[in-house]
Amino acid sequence: MTFVVTESCIRCKYTDCVDVCPVDAFREGPNFLVIDPEECIDCAVCVPECPVSAIYAEEDVPSDQQDFTPLNAELSRVWKPITKTKKALPDADEWSKVEAKRAELER
Repeated sequence: MTFVVTESCIRCKYTDCVDVCPVDAFREGPNFLVIDPEECIDCAVCVPECPVSAIYAEEDVPSDQQDFTPLNAELSRVWKPITKTKKALPDADEWSKVEAKRAELER
């Protein structure tokens, strides 16, 4: 099992989760984070750190978010690791309230 970053993270990219990850499993894209399933050790310390509740255990990913499991695996192979907290995107607080953001994902 691994943990998965879902749609709530798009256009927010809060990085509170990155600092607590003991194995540096997060990867950073232009406006989204993913978790590398090969690196993740299933510790769950990132889950409570996410201010938009975007991180789920693979087995708990909501049914309408299931496509984010293979998306995390795919993008983690091409995006670079992020190991330190950075500022969230400038309009993250506004986007944190938006639910349908898939079309906003930048690869």
